[in-house]
Amino acid sequence: MPERLARRLWFGVGPGIGVADASEIVRTVEYADRAGLDFFTVSDHPYFGDRLEAYSSLALLLGRTRNITGVATVTNTPTRPVPLLARSLATLSVLSGGRVVYGVGAGGYWDDIVRFGVDRLGSAAAVRAMEEAIGLVRALHGGGAPVTLDGEFTRVDALDPAAVPAPLVWTGSVGPKSLAVTGRTADGWIPGNAADWRSERYRTSRPLVDEAAREAGRDPADIATVFNLPGRVTDAPLPSTRDATGRWLGGSTGQWTEELTEAVLEHGASGFVYFASGDPSGRIGIERWAEEIVPAVREAVAKG
Repeated sequence: MPERLARRLWFGVGPGIGVADASEIVRTVEYADRAGLDFFTVSDHPYFGDRLEAYSSLALLLGRTRNITGVATVTNTPTRPVPLLARSLATLSVLSGGRVVYGVGAGGYWDDIVRFGVDRLGSAAAVRAMEEAIGLVRALHGGGAPVTLDGEFTRVDALDPAAVPAPLVWTGSVGPKSLAVTGRTADGWIPGNAADWRSERYRTSRPLVDEAAREAGRDPADIATVFNLPGRVTDAPLPSTRDATGRWLGGSTGQWTEELTEAVLEHGASGFVYFASGDPSGRIGIERWAEEIVPAVREAVAKG
């Protein structure tokens, strides 16, 4: 099982999830594994027919790699029976040697979720369902006595936990109630809408996570912040790495290195996901990410 994410730097790649891109997705994750990246991500939107199903993708990609960790960012809780999800996670963990993280969300696309045949939940109920799911997934790992739960959203009767350590939990929390769940229960948080360390979303949301963690008797430093970073890796420096709204655009390898090092040392960032599918430079972009930017950031951070 990977050590606690908040206590190390992790660098990942988002290879895409489109059915039409399947072969390139496999090649990208295999390359990321060889290049020493720490994790890859797949999104979970099973109601879209042009996208690969997340957990099937995780299984295949973990089977094609040796060291890299996989995570669905984030699992669409309303569309998956939680006890079966727990078994899927335990199975992936056993088969991969612990290389899986449980990414979880409350469900943000309710019109589409309803089309999938799921009853609509209000926002408060969806957050309660997410917290209940996190607790049950953890309870169904680690061995021990059978688990019975007469929950608000799931019932199980005397289910044996898998004799496998529970995975790390990352959330994609957005609203105050779900951010509080992150503070109480999670190991990591992925700010929504690719918000980064300079964004208003991050500045207003992370304190809610920290407050809930302290109220639960936890150290907020144990909850990692993992930033999604769509952006270009360019040959020459850009005049500005951000647009007029402050949103990250990318830049040269030097500009990426400077910004990410600042994010770690001054803003407490613990992880970054480079979205290879969003960079028109394609393979060149991911190679610069894995072979130039990531080693440079690690070195700069080590020097402090």
